[in-house]
Amino acid sequence: MAERRGPEPGLALPFLLLLAATAARAGDARQEQAVRALARRLLGPRAAAVSLSVDPALAAGGPDTYRLWSPPGPAVAVAVTGSSGVAAAAGLYRYLRDFCGCHLSWSGAQLRLPDPLPRLRAEIRAAAPGRYRYYQNVCAQSYSFAWWDWARWEREIDWMALSGINLAPAFAGQEAVWQRVYRNLGLNQSEIDKYFTGPAFLAWNRMGNLRRWAGPLPPAWHFKQLYLQYRIVERMRSLGMTTVLPAFSLPRGVFPRVNATRLGHWSHFDCTYSCIYLLDPEDPMFQVIGTLFLKELIKEFGTDHVYSADTFNEMTPLSSDPAYLSRVSSAVFKSMTGADPKALWLMQGWLFQHQPDFWQPAQVRALLHGVPLGRMIVLDLFAESKPVYQWTESFYGQPFIWCMLHNFGGNHGLFGTVEAINHGPFAARRFPNSTMVGTGLVPEGIEQNDMVYELMNELGWRQEPLDLPSWVSRYAERRYGAPNAAAASAWRLLLRSVYNCTGVCVNHNRSPLVHRPSLHMDTELWYNTSDVYEAWRLLLSAGAELGSSPTFLYDLVDVTRQAAQQLVGDYYLSIRQAFQSHALPELLTAGGVLVYDLLPELDSLLSSHSLFLLGRWLENARAMATSDQEAEQYELNARNQVTLWGPSGNILDYANKQLGGLVLDYYTVRWSLFVSALVESLNSGRPFHQDQFNQAVFQVERGFIYNKKRYPAVPAGDTMEISRKLFLKYYPSALRHSMAGPA
Repeated sequence: MAERRGPEPGLALPFLLLLAATAARAGDARQEQAVRALARRLLGPRAAAVSLSVDPALAAGGPDTYRLWSPPGPAVAVAVTGSSGVAAAAGLYRYLRDFCGCHLSWSGAQLRLPDPLPRLRAEIRAAAPGRYRYYQNVCAQSYSFAWWDWARWEREIDWMALSGINLAPAFAGQEAVWQRVYRNLGLNQSEIDKYFTGPAFLAWNRMGNLRRWAGPLPPAWHFKQLYLQYRIVERMRSLGMTTVLPAFSLPRGVFPRVNATRLGHWSHFDCTYSCIYLLDPEDPMFQVIGTLFLKELIKEFGTDHVYSADTFNEMTPLSSDPAYLSRVSSAVFKSMTGADPKALWLMQGWLFQHQPDFWQPAQVRALLHGVPLGRMIVLDLFAESKPVYQWTESFYGQPFIWCMLHNFGGNHGLFGTVEAINHGPFAARRFPNSTMVGTGLVPEGIEQNDMVYELMNELGWRQEPLDLPSWVSRYAERRYGAPNAAAASAWRLLLRSVYNCTGVCVNHNRSPLVHRPSLHMDTELWYNTSDVYEAWRLLLSAGAELGSSPTFLYDLVDVTRQAAQQLVGDYYLSIRQAFQSHALPELLTAGGVLVYDLLPELDSLLSSHSLFLLGRWLENARAMATSDQEAEQYELNARNQVTLWGPSGNILDYANKQLGGLVLDYYTVRWSLFVSALVESLNSGRPFHQDQFNQAVFQVERGFIYNKKRYPAVPAGDTMEISRKLFLKYYPSALRHSMAGPA
């Protein structure tokens, strides 16, 4: 029997009543219908042996709860009752995971169900320790979701429900509503077109960082996104999820006769594409615009009364005066309540840790206290590495969600902070006068490092930390559908190395492989590379037994890719040392192996798996188009995001990916040019100038964006054979090199 918890510590009763009022409550029958349809999508005819029901009384007014038991008779193997559709789905996945040995993730499903389905010896009841399990980062809307159709959204919402997610943004289609508002306020289409960015950069347009870049948005984009939004909010609500709608924040276009101040540039963009105008929150138009937008949005999609707005995202406010900051947040909240008196403001807490010199306690307190206590929820966005609740006395009384950010830019790369994840939420709940109301997943990009997200989702339903080595061994068995000692050993090695970054760990892949070459690249790692090489060997040895498993093949590609990434770092160091020592033969040898063998072989490996294909990303972008012109625009958006990120490499390689096609035609070409420039420098006796190289390599980078080459969206080659070939060629020397310890 799970421990029953009372109200979250530190929270006033009025807020708990507000939570009950804002909870997404489709009728019980509708939620039952939705979760049963999910089970049929997942299990097919075998779903008939599972009984699913929804009974809100199970939670007794507290957090979500589910109950599992096996009723008498042979027809139903297990009965699942949840206090909501989400709770019932989470209970179903608990049964599939712990009693049927099944697994579901972004990279694939392992659903080899026992026949007959196992019966439970005793009833299981579990209550979530917090009210919310949140999911999504505003950046993921562009890095991962930009080109999704309904079929892909449906799979994601199924995964969310099975993971127990009950609070999530629904942001699609908002530009169509903004366009309607802008027109009502007197702007013409050409003025609107100068504001919206292209689809791959809308996240930063919404946060007030960017305008115009890679736009404008075609009319068909708005129609398609509205269609998606209707289906997304209907499905999420039918499962009992609370949808978060976007609200008006501060910067928004240029309007006549308003008191607005032009902000400075964002990141490395000049005022051609940034320098958004900041509308004075005390200007009457602020309330007009904010309330009008929210009313239009609610009229279109309905509401669950939770709204997202991020003030000053990576932008310095005009004043540090606490009175000014309080007026700003008060004005934002007033614009919400003007449209919905029950409004609850959800805000990312990223700004507080991103600019800590500005956001001192007085400034944080002022911004937060401009909103009545309990009417704002703050996402402690990077809590696994830089928790804000600890130095803000639990956000000075405002409720918060402990979030795992984990990934930046949707980069590939094995990474995790499993000890911080395993203990952090429980420490936050024990914090004096804690106002924590749940846990959250907020990666900037998804479809990477499945294990970390499976772990975090399970912790969202637990009352205490897990035994991680035992957990990861069971994870490997479930993921591949069969016990295998070598695979379990491989995962324990990965757990203690790449997945055990301690201290302040930022998973922005800094490998030389995916960054513009220079003589000053960072190769430092937080783990012993030999653990990855040994895990690679162990996985390959398990291939004879597990090679038919799709998730095994995905992991084999990913671990081989990580090993190759480490090797690139080693060859880079050899190249740099040879150049600095004027050792031309050694430079030619190391550079030749890197450019003509290792990187092409890595590209072949990635091209053997559908989830590592550049062509898949580009074809998904083109599939959103309704004309050739749109298809070209969307493809340029997709290519630019993963490379230059701006017209001139403004946020170069931030959203780097290791994809078949991209490695060969982008990264390898850059490395070839770099090695050639170093060789030319030694041959001629002239020094190597990074600025000159940057100018030359920019032409290569920009050329890739516009080369119009069509890349395969279907994999080619035998993953096992390519990985084995790489292993036989590179493993012996790699292992010798790594024995000295971390690079």
